[in-house]
Amino acid sequence: MFTATVRDTGSKPELYADLARDLGGLVAGERDWVANAANAAALIFTTLPGLNWAGFYFVKDGELVLGPFQGKPACIRIAIGRGVCGTAVAAARTQIVADVHAFPGHIACDAASRSELVVPLWRDGVVIGVIDLDSPLPERFDDDDAAGIEQLAAIYVAGCDF
Repeated sequence: MFTATVRDTGSKPELYADLARDLGGLVAGERDWVANAANAAALIFTTLPGLNWAGFYFVKDGELVLGPFQGKPACIRIAIGRGVCGTAVAAARTQIVADVHAFPGHIACDAASRSELVVPLWRDGVVIGVIDLDSPLPERFDDDDAAGIEQLAAIYVAGCDF
C-alpha cells in the first residue's frame, strides 16, 4: 500500500519536491497512462491544500477530453483555445489565473472555483493534454505552484506509454 509522505514544511518548493518523489514512486513500474493519471490526480488532490478539483484533460481529435480527476463532475469536452485549459493548449504554456471570473471565456464547471492553474503535458515537443487544478480561493496559485506542477507533469509523461 502506498502512503504519501509529504510533510508540512510551509515551503512550496519542499512540498513539491516531496510530491515529485511520491509521484515517481507511484508511476515506477506502471506504464498505463490512465492508471498513472488517476493516481496522480488523487495524490495532488489529497496533498495540496485549498483545491476543489484536480485532474487531467487529454488532446483527442482536436479537442480536450476529460481524463481521471478528483472533485465534482466536470466538463467532458473543451475546445482548444476555449477556457483556461483550452488556452493552455493553444498557447502551449502554463496558465495561472488569479480570478477565473475575470478570465475571458472561463468555463465554470464548478461555480465555487475562484482560481485555476493549468499546466500542459508535453511529449516529443507536442502538448498532449493538461493537468488542471481549481481552487475556491482567489489567487491560490503562484509561480512556485506552476513550477511544482510542471515537474509533476514531466514525471507523469515520462512514466507512461501513450
